Amino acid sequence: MFDDLRDDLQAAKMRDPAARSSLEILLCYPGIWAIIFHRLNHWLWTHHLPFWGRFFSQISRFLTGIEIHPGAQIGKRVFIDHGMGIVIGETTIVGDDVLIYQGVVLGGTSLSKGKRHPTVEDAVVIGSGAKVLGNITLGCSCKVGAGAVVLQDVPRGATAVGVPSRIIREDRKCVLDLEHEFPDPVSSAIDLLLERQEELEKRVNILSHFHDIEHVELSHDSEVEEVFKGADGKLFYRLNNYIEEE
Repeated sequence: MFDDLRDDLQAAKMRDPAARSSLEILLCYPGIWAIIFHRLNHWLWTHHLPFWGRFFSQISRFLTGIEIHPGAQIGKRVFIDHGMGIVIGETTIVGDDVLIYQGVVLGGTSLSKGKRHPTVEDAVVIGSGAKVLGNITLGCSCKVGAGAVVLQDVPRGATAVGVPSRIIREDRKCVLDLEHEFPDPVSSAIDLLLERQEELEKRVNILSHFHDIEHVELSHDSEVEEVFKGADGKLFYRLNNYIEEE
């Protein structure tokens, strides 16, 4: 048990740059408290003392804001960062070197008494607010983005984001990864739009030069966005993304 505690403290030091000492982690990190409580509660659960396992898990929930069912299987060097609002269900299996942020739910979608919660393999990172639901598997070294809702298996080394989640990257080896940068699909989409806008502006400039179209600045109604003057003197108005000729 003390070896597990030492490993847990070392994992927190590795994963949290704000950690200053083992004593600070032991006394001030609710995620560490939750893991320590769970090891006791799980022992009670597996030794035919389920009531006391549930009783002490309730005390742990009150003290830490983290709810871990005593039946859940938690591996070594699991680090719960911040932790408030985390829920881990009864038949959940969590491997070694897993990092879980606040607000994560490892929940079930069935009333079955059997396996109904996720299996999280080694070295997985689950971002804040993510919901992983059902008897699915998060493959070794995969990442789940903040706020994602995961309802299907995530392959080894992949990154899952969105609601419902989709795989946006699948290229990492199954190793402990201390870099936790998640690709931002919204930012990527904006970058693509800006690139497309720049390309279209270049095409417009080329066409304007080729057809001798002069850009005219005129005072006009708010509905008129732009006015172009052609070589033959005609004016072209762009109104609400439509071009009209005068």
